Amino acid sequence: MDDASSELVVIARAVKPRGLKGEIVAELLTDFPARFEDVEELVLVSPQGERSTKRLEDYWFQNDRVVLKISGYDDVDTAKELVGFEFAVPESERVPLPADHYYDWELEGCTVNVGAESIGQVSSVLRTGGGEILVVTDNSGKERLIPLADSIVVEVDTVRKTIVVDPPEGLLDL
Repeated sequence: MDDASSELVVIARAVKPRGLKGEIVAELLTDFPARFEDVEELVLVSPQGERSTKRLEDYWFQNDRVVLKISGYDDVDTAKELVGFEFAVPESERVPLPADHYYDWELEGCTVNVGAESIGQVSSVLRTGGGEILVVTDNSGKERLIPLADSIVVEVDTVRKTIVVDPPEGLLDL
């Protein structure tokens, strides 16, 4: 699991040490907190991007965060070293989504086309109470907001990193 070329899914970010035994409080970055039940190893990613794989000894939830006990980090001083680190799993271990549902990271970077013409790339996904909106940025930096609706988004190909849209008249002029 230490293959530096493998894609990762970040599921938590270390915030601060907790207790005297090396536990670390982490911000949850997954929509599936129950996934920790099946995690035996985490890929630790330093703020500089260095990766190492460590065993997850224990975890528990505290308010809207998770407390992690990582093997080899057994006191406050070593736990402090983890502040700012991201905890990830290989993309192959991501929680599968239903058909026609996508992780934000799968959509980000996709080229958005109207027919054969590219109108930009997805820079982010906005979540509103009513649904998701693709933020599409063109080469000049102009942003367009495109609802991720079946009537507008015709095709999503996460392997080829392309999205085909059929926007209603005037949507791209906003």
